[in-house]
Amino acid sequence: MNREFDPDAVRRLKEDTDQDLSVSGPDLAAHAIRAGLVDEYRRFVSPVVVGGGTHWLPNGVRIDLELLEERRFGNGVVYLRYRTGR
Repeated sequence: MNREFDPDAVRRLKEDTDQDLSVSGPDLAAHAIRAGLVDEYRRFVSPVVVGGGTHWLPNGVRIDLELLEERRFGNGVVYLRYRTGR
């Protein structure tokens, strides 16, 4: 099984479908982000701080984002939805 990320295959998949595609998992998402394939970012922020772990975004990447939606929940969680700057 080939475990290489193929950005051209993902581009073709995006062009050939009318549906949204989702990428989850920090390693796979990092490849897609670096290749400029991510159009939207959706994030739930919890009111808990835990040190360590895997970063949400890959190092060395800067992307300008436009806030599309935000929701605040009674338990302190905030949902954020951004579109990549164009």
